[in-house]
Amino acid sequence: MFSGVATGPLRPEALQKDSPGSIVLFLRAKVQATDRRVTEIELSYRRYGPALLLFAEGLAGERSRAQDVVHQVFLKLLETGRLHDTLDAKAYLFRCVRNAVLNDRKARQRDVVLDPECAWFEPPNRDYAAELNLRRALWGLPEDQREVTILHVWGELTFAQIAEVLGISANTVASRYRYALARLREAMWAKEGCRANS
Repeated sequence: MFSGVATGPLRPEALQKDSPGSIVLFLRAKVQATDRRVTEIELSYRRYGPALLLFAEGLAGERSRAQDVVHQVFLKLLETGRLHDTLDAKAYLFRCVRNAVLNDRKARQRDVVLDPECAWFEPPNRDYAAELNLRRALWGLPEDQREVTILHVWGELTFAQIAEVLGISANTVASRYRYALARLREAMWAKEGCRANS
């Protein structure tokens, strides 16, 4: 049945052309390879899906659009099988989602109105007023600083991973994060100061 190949992966050239059993074996090997790829992508979805959704929602401004984008990214991965070729799957997935959100924005050709009162993340946090103030302060950041903050805090990416996702240097990421934290502190202090004086 086989042309001298006893071990190793099943390759089309290793099969005799006219043997129906060979075709079945080849197709079975292809299905098993596809199953491994699907399992890898499914595990990545379970592991990184919530953080990717949070990130996409932070960029898109709408939960439903963010869900669509994240699902489209994973469907494309299933079609292309590109995830297994990357060294850092987490950074690669965040970059894919970021690009998909930006492409979605371009396709819609309109500005996204971001509502700071929209519950785009649900921390197990207690003080609604402080949470709302933080959310407003976060939306008040320039987009590049907000993006880095979301990726680092909620996406749990390192500065090196964020640099890879955004295509900038790790030093630029660190600077944007530092500026974002300073602005957030200032905004929260101003809110707390105003509340204490009233």
